[in-house]
Amino acid sequence: MDFPQVKLPTYLKLAQIIVGLIGFFYILYIGQDIFIPLTFAVIIGILLNPIVNFLVRKGLNRVLAISMAILGVSVVAVGIGLFIGSQLAHFSDTFPQFKEKFGILQKDAIDWTAQTFNISKVRINAWIAETKGGLVNSSVIKKTLGALTSLLVLVILPVYIFLVLYYKNRLLEFIERLFEKNEHNVVAEVLTETKALIQGYLVGLSLEAVVVAVLNSVALLIIGVEYAVLLGIIGALLNLIPYLGGLIAIALPMLVAMATGSPLDVLWVVIAYVVVQFLDNNFLVPRIVASKVRLNALISIIIVLIGNALWGISGMFLSIPLTAILKVIFDRIDSLKPFGFLLGDEESKKRPFAIRKT
Repeated sequence: MDFPQVKLPTYLKLAQIIVGLIGFFYILYIGQDIFIPLTFAVIIGILLNPIVNFLVRKGLNRVLAISMAILGVSVVAVGIGLFIGSQLAHFSDTFPQFKEKFGILQKDAIDWTAQTFNISKVRINAWIAETKGGLVNSSVIKKTLGALTSLLVLVILPVYIFLVLYYKNRLLEFIERLFEKNEHNVVAEVLTETKALIQGYLVGLSLEAVVVAVLNSVALLIIGVEYAVLLGIIGALLNLIPYLGGLIAIALPMLVAMATGSPLDVLWVVIAYVVVQFLDNNFLVPRIVASKVRLNALISIIIVLIGNALWGISGMFLSIPLTAILKVIFDRIDSLKPFGFLLGDEESKKRPFAIRKT
């Protein structure tokens, strides 16, 4: 028996979409401990897939090929982590000097604020003490939970990557079985383009990070800022967060230059990082990264903020490639093409309709 199709009013469709989005994002938020490592595993698995295929073609067993690829990535990651850790250990030796310097700066700032805005120093100091107390209490809990979560992720992430690569063919066949045969060509195009997008984006992002780290480190070494290499690498890693990371990255070398150098050094740090950001945004990103992910700046900033609200720093890193994958899917489905156009940065060849004047 065929049931008559009911055409819902626009406001009901809009309500369904809103409720669906709320439910979707709520599930992502409460399940972040599951979804974050799984998402990283899928993306890293796609990146490692060509290496695994190469080793298999050379005659290695698939299990051994996957294990070797994961081991290679783990060795590189551990090496970078050990280097940054050793630099941080040396950096911590200068904490007493920083504390003394920042104490002087804080006193000067309090004096200036009290004189300029006619506020009692007692009230300012009480507010600072209250803020520090709240931060300490919350940071203890966050550090404890963060340490446990990080340990769990470090253990389970390689397992996820291995299983994703091992069951790759089964997962692809599952996706194929979800669609009718006449849709298989479109599904194959989406999967192929998604794989190429993720691989190209991550490789480009890695190259960009290396170049930015070198530029940051050389600039800080020329200025004479202590721990220039460490600050350069941290700045490059923060720069991977689109649009917002570059602003955060400049604060660390400014603080170090302020604590160990002169105000002129702080000015030179600002100038150096502005130059590096200019080179990065106008030469590196358009040629290395943006050519792989075609998202406009407005959407990029919004989804980075949404990613941070959902999954924290991990969400900020994952927001761009995941949205780019959505754009690939939207561009292949007629009813969703307007959303693909909204996400992209392609020039519109059609003149927008005129808005009536009221």
